[in-house]
Amino acid sequence: MQSSKPKVRVGVVQQAISGNDKYTNWQDSASQIRQLAQDGCRCVLLQELHSTLYFCQTEDVDVFDLAEPIEGEGHAFFGALAAELNIVLITSMFEKRAAGLYHNTAVVYDCSADIAGIYRKMHIPDDPGFYEKFYFTPGDLGFTPIDTSIGKLGVLVCWDQWYPEAARLMAMAGAEILFYPTAIGWDRNDTAAEQARQRDAWQIIQRSHAVANSVPVVVANRTGFELSPNGEEGIEFWGTSFVAGPQGELLAQASTDQPENLIVDLDLQRTEDIKRIWPYFRDRRIDAYDDITKRWRD
Repeated sequence: MQSSKPKVRVGVVQQAISGNDKYTNWQDSASQIRQLAQDGCRCVLLQELHSTLYFCQTEDVDVFDLAEPIEGEGHAFFGALAAELNIVLITSMFEKRAAGLYHNTAVVYDCSADIAGIYRKMHIPDDPGFYEKFYFTPGDLGFTPIDTSIGKLGVLVCWDQWYPEAARLMAMAGAEILFYPTAIGWDRNDTAAEQARQRDAWQIIQRSHAVANSVPVVVANRTGFELSPNGEEGIEFWGTSFVAGPQGELLAQASTDQPENLIVDLDLQRTEDIKRIWPYFRDRRIDAYDDITKRWRD
């Protein structure tokens, strides 16, 4: 008879970033991480590009100076913290792989200063206020879960969260929990109704990934207003970090406008039970899905 899977306490840090002093921002993150570890969290997720302001609102070659190699100062800081607190820690960074080659990269530590694995953001947006294609090369590591002491983690990043294919491929590779470090918000010029529709769509699509793959989904988004570097407009990041269970049920949700932490106990045995009751993978018609790899069906 199969032994029961454990419960895992997961923490989420929702931060407001006020400047590009990465050392100050890291200390703020570390303070929240320490509190979550003290509260019994075995895994903590930070938001996308948490070291600095969201710099992709404009295109500026000088911003590349903010990037650092995988094993740079950020690695030394957060790796030491994961080892000290004996936790799984999921961080985000602006990776300098080589001159002219940069990625938006998630780095995972597993109770150690050593890197357990990395994920490079695959889907790169290019929209007003989100000029990420100027800065980031699409990831080249595919959709591969990272093995940790709490299980196989499917780590994806922000714009990836809109693509069911990414979540499905992570789940097909054995991911037991999906994590999405995120930086998304409103244009203040949009109406309240349009803002509500956007935020609802963002949450619905991620909850649907939980349902379709019978896995919990953990999301960390930043909060607060960040003025564009050119002094025009800006983004009001909508917070709303959340954790959903394997049927898409909301287990915890943060506010839209305040820094805060979330703590959730994920019952991985319940996830296993849901997979048995709702066997989506059994009933997939893989013989009929060839066209899914085409850009469009003409």
